[in-house]
Amino acid sequence: MKVNSLTQPAPGVGQRPNGQPPGGDSLLVAPQATRVGAGEYIRMPDIYPNFPYQWVSWDDWLAKVNTMVRARLNATSVTNIEGWELWNEPNWTWNTSAAGSFNDGWTRTYRAVRALDTTTPIVGPSIAYYNRSWLSSFLSSAKAAGTLPDIICWHELGDPTAIAAHIADYRSLESSLGISPRRIAINEYAATSEVDVPGRIASYVAKFERAGVETAHRAFWYEYGTMNGLVVNNSQPTGTWWLYKWYGDMAGRMVTTTPPGQTGLDGFASYDSTRKIVNVVLGDESGTNTVRLTGIGALGPSVRVTLESTHTPNRFTSVPAATAISDIVYRVTGDQLLVTVPNMVTSNAYHVVVQPASGVPSYQQRYEAENASVFRAQRQTGSSASEGGYVGRIDNNTSTHRTDSYVDFVVNVPTARTYTMTIGYANGDDATATQGLAVNGGSWSTVSYPATSGWGQFGATVSTSVGLKAGYNVIRLAKGSPGFSGGTGYAELDYIQLT
Repeated sequence: MKVNSLTQPAPGVGQRPNGQPPGGDSLLVAPQATRVGAGEYIRMPDIYPNFPYQWVSWDDWLAKVNTMVRARLNATSVTNIEGWELWNEPNWTWNTSAAGSFNDGWTRTYRAVRALDTTTPIVGPSIAYYNRSWLSSFLSSAKAAGTLPDIICWHELGDPTAIAAHIADYRSLESSLGISPRRIAINEYAATSEVDVPGRIASYVAKFERAGVETAHRAFWYEYGTMNGLVVNNSQPTGTWWLYKWYGDMAGRMVTTTPPGQTGLDGFASYDSTRKIVNVVLGDESGTNTVRLTGIGALGPSVRVTLESTHTPNRFTSVPAATAISDIVYRVTGDQLLVTVPNMVTSNAYHVVVQPASGVPSYQQRYEAENASVFRAQRQTGSSASEGGYVGRIDNNTSTHRTDSYVDFVVNVPTARTYTMTIGYANGDDATATQGLAVNGGSWSTVSYPATSGWGQFGATVSTSVGLKAGYNVIRLAKGSPGFSGGTGYAELDYIQLT
């Protein structure tokens, strides 16, 4: 599924989800997450055994903060921690009578974390639902104290129809308070009645994509070994799993989707210009509906359109495959195509794939850097970059490794062999730069990037060889990483291409 990020309990977790023994310790999960290119937010109050959290005292809490942060800093091989989430749903779990106001508590906790860890992003306030007045008070206090979160976070646990309005309102509030734009994380979404309904989840994902939400996480409400409810018996997919699989396999760039309104039918889509494949996932509507695809003249005069669906009998029933509906060749008239999706069921999700009738390459060859897992670097846009995006600021190489910069590409190849990997890059310095290259956590080699015409100016490539196994592999390009002595100079990454 190409998991991008997770919210996991604190080191030394005490939380007992659904009465299970404590589990999910972020530092213990880290090696598994790293193997698939996933980062983690650490949810600090999950050090407590109960939910809602049972406050003890400030001495107890600050001692716990000290222990958690030091445990993370001492885990020198762990590099995938992307944020400290200081509290969870404080608008109803914070004990004001015993601990004082949350705004003051946030500042004390923020400063306690920063006294030990000056670099890992701070995530919050993670309120249970969007509330402008609550956020206004919090942000005003945090701005005055110099403790603004690096990543703003709240939960959307019911009714995706309000998401667009919430994000627009937050951006307005942020601007009115003179706060620079924050990255947005919705690290719990969908009500318990919605989270395992593929059609409803399609609506959530569509609205997050459209609004530019950076990360969105399924809530951890389920038994261990279920990937937050997406598998049964540790390895068998549920119906909702297929929706995330379609999403994870999208390549190229996400493209604009326009729904009839904020309620009902919605979807998200991508276009891979290197293979000329359009993917659309939609749902949350019944009856027969039509998808209008525009700007697809590049696919040629005729296209093959496949349609499939996924449904969930219940969360404990495996769904071995999506359900095929149709496979039709259409003539393209002008620059648009109308695809009919018949007999839709509101709870189901649907997948439309459009590609040239003449065929496409048998596997994805180009992987955009901005679609990869990016650690301590920045996704940026540029007119000369492939698909309009690239990764820059891959700057950090430290002896502790927790602040190293690297990019993990999750790739899928049909056969085990040695592949030629071409890297699109830019190097605006005068000298050759280097980065480390490792496959599936194996031994390191060095990639060299000669100087180019300037930063953010793409077209230059270098090539090297990589040995890949059949199926999924993780390719890391690093300025710094455990086991690697470090790169020299600086290079921006546009894409990798495997042939």
